Amino acid sequence: MDVLYTMLTFIAFTFLALFLSICFIMITIFKGKSIGDPKYAPVKGTVFNQLFYFKRLHDYHAQLAKTHPTMRLLAPNQSELYTIDVRNIEHVLKTNFDKYSKGKYNQDIVTDLLGEGIFVVDGEKWKQQRKVASYEFSTRVLRDFSCSVFRKNAAKLVKVISKFSQEGLHFDMQDLQMRCALDSIFKVGFGTELNCLEGSNKEGIDFMKAFDESNAIIYWRYVDPFWSLKRFLNIGGEAKLKRNVKLIDEFVNGVIKSKTEQLTLQQDSNVKEDILSRFLMESKKSETDISDKYLRDIILNFMIAGKDTTANTLSWFFYML
Repeated sequence: MDVLYTMLTFIAFTFLALFLSICFIMITIFKGKSIGDPKYAPVKGTVFNQLFYFKRLHDYHAQLAKTHPTMRLLAPNQSELYTIDVRNIEHVLKTNFDKYSKGKYNQDIVTDLLGEGIFVVDGEKWKQQRKVASYEFSTRVLRDFSCSVFRKNAAKLVKVISKFSQEGLHFDMQDLQMRCALDSIFKVGFGTELNCLEGSNKEGIDFMKAFDESNAIIYWRYVDPFWSLKRFLNIGGEAKLKRNVKLIDEFVNGVIKSKTEQLTLQQDSNVKEDILSRFLMESKKSETDISDKYLRDIILNFMIAGKDTTANTLSWFFYML
């Protein structure tokens, strides 16, 4: 009887704690959000709407945008503002860019994967990386190298698709585009072949899977109000993210170490084509100490910028055709 009483008491307290937690979350979501105030964008849901529509999130936001070009979704302790109004976008991204920081909320979510790369930092750190990156990307050596890499991998992609065609097999166009883009971006960034498209490099395939999974988990954090608790408890997707980031770090640090040793042996050559080599060369010229972590963060951010954007755009292009 005592055991049954103890179990019932435990269950009751569990439900009570869950109920109080939900009440607390709902209070923090709606408290002080100026709901109905015409000075603010209209409220059209909460973060839980995004959780519910996660499988078709793009379509959900597109549908909302048809009737409300600028609107808010409420989250604990903040509002999330969404806009497709060109004037608002120009105001934030161009005319008043320096007044809009990433903010602690976004930084907390993405730092585990992106570190202190350009998508995370604000202020002077952002300006420094933007300045260096814009200079490097304007150099003819890097432009020519990038074009050569993308042409080479495009030819590989055609070869792979031709094989599927000859054998009459179905294939995932977006997956192939992702693999091709990652091979290209990694080669331009680190000067190393991943060979994800052809699947001949096991380490490269493992890196690609860890990189893609980590991106997906970081994206999920934006709609999961409990992600920080899961990270603290090291459970679910957060435990997987921790393992993936460790694998990514080990792989990237190995590439950086090999590239540093390679450049030491090639001191006479001034032609450094990939981004990592150019950053290492510039650090020697200016005698500034650039840590491996800093290099890792810069180039992983560059990969995020180039891989998904390129692959998704091409996938949509073929879909529309």
